[in-house]
Parts: sequence; structure tokens; C-alpha cells
Amino acid sequence: MKSVAIFSKPAKPELVRVVPELAQWFRSHGYEVLADEQTAVHLPGSQSTSREKAAEHKPSFVVVLGGDGTLLAAARAVAQAGIPVLGVNLGSLGFLTEVPLADLYSTLEAIEDNRCSTESRALLNCQVVRGSECVASYEALNDVVVNKSSIARLANFDLYVDQVFVSNYKADGLIVSTPTGSTAYSLAAGGPILTPSVDAFVITPVSPHALTHRALVVRDSAEIVIVVKCEEEDAFLSIDGQIGMPVSDGDRVTCRKSHHKVKLLRMKKTFFDVLRTKLKWGQR
Repeated sequence: MKSVAIFSKPAKPELVRVVPELAQWFRSHGYEVLADEQTAVHLPGSQSTSREKAAEHKPSFVVVLGGDGTLLAAARAVAQAGIPVLGVNLGSLGFLTEVPLADLYSTLEAIEDNRCSTESRALLNCQVVRGSECVASYEALNDVVVNKSSIARLANFDLYVDQVFVSNYKADGLIVSTPTGSTAYSLAAGGPILTPSVDAFVITPVSPHALTHRALVVRDSAEIVIVVKCEEEDAFLSIDGQIGMPVSDGDRVTCRKSHHKVKLLRMKKTFFDVLRTKLKWGQR
């Protein structure tokens, strides 16, 4: 039997109507429906699970109702299992959740008819090394950010690429971004936009003290190491702006291309169609 998982952003008023209708559509098309805990409140008696355990049920794909933040959490949960994700935009911007609610069922029909393509997006693996021990490991679809934890002080970092010293940065933070994340925090900090197919990462300083420090594009086979030099104060590591941990003086944040990829179900819109729509670029 085919199966699908539905993830949603809590507190969206339209979910009261959308979720039961969507579940009914899937059941009428022969799917078993699985809901995450946030979505299950709209489907009494349905099978539910935490997002972290959804991949264990091996759904055919995941439908995300929300914004890019909800999709980022879903992608990290199912990427290692190779489960595709369909993003339905209930937010305002939404670079990843490109399907508007009005096109939801026509998109699902396209998936049923094998007319919907799958696009692979690179993940960034991040490890925190303290002394000689790896104390944490994460996967990021958008970015890895090391920020200052104090409002008043600049943070201090040494950056290495493939074991070669690049520079010392005094800044509010450093962002290591995937091509997917190049339109997120990195873009707001002055970084370039990369097309998703580019085999590269972007290292973008946030409000650097030195005016000559600019975003740096490196190949995605590179090993990127940020050495935290904060002395008595901690800094903070953030993964996709959603999860993370404090990091201390001497900690090494090591970023490499992950062995896993996120599979996004996409319609025929190109990346530049999305940019024109979301960034209000000029139309022909």
C-alpha cells in the first residue's frame, strides 16, 4: 500500500480545513496517511509519529504544509532515508515551498501520473570538535552559522579551508551556506545567490569589523573549519536557524559536504522563475 506523511506548521488557521481534505484525497487514492504530532490534532484517530521517527515508517513522500522553516525540519528528518519532500507554501516568501495552496491537488495529480520531477539538494555536514573529541554532529540544508552570544561584543574566529589558514574574522558571526541556503541568511548578510546545481559553498561574514572581508565561494569538496576564539564568553552554533548548541573557546566547527542529499518534488518552475516571483524581480 502506498503511504504519505503530512507535516505542518502549527497555528496556521487554514489547517483546520486543509488537513482533513488532504487526508481524504490521499485515502481515496489508495494511500495510508501518517501525520506528525502537529498535524495529527486535525486528524483525530489517525496514525501519528514524531518527525524524527517518520522515516522509520517509509512513506512514499512527505507533504509539508507551511513555510521554508517547516520544510527544513522535515528535510533533515527524512534526507538520510532518501524520502522525497513536497513543499506547499502557507507562508509569505518560501523559496523551497514553491507550490501554492491553490495548486496542491493538481500537483498531487502530477505526482500520481509521474509528471513531477525530483531535484536533489546538497546537505552540509557539521561536526563540533572539542579537544580531540567530536561532541556533536548535524546536517544542514540551508546553513551552519557561528554567532556571538553577547549583544555588545564582536566574535572572533579563525577560518581554514582544506587545512590552509584563510583569515581571522572579528564579526557578529560566520555563515557557511549551501547553494540552497544562499537565498537565506547569507543573502541577507551580503552573500551571492548560487543556483542549486552549483557544486560550491559560500562562507559569509556577518557585519565584519574589516570592510575588506567579503563572502567567499569555495568548492563543495572543501573542508571548512571555523576555530572559535571567544576566550571567557561562549559563541553559539545554529543549524538552519532551528537547532544548535553553545560553542566555547578552542572548539572547531568542521563543515563538509554530506553523503546524503535532500530530494525535493518540483513542478516545472525554474530556479529563476522562483527568484523573479519571490524577490520581485522584473518580468518580461
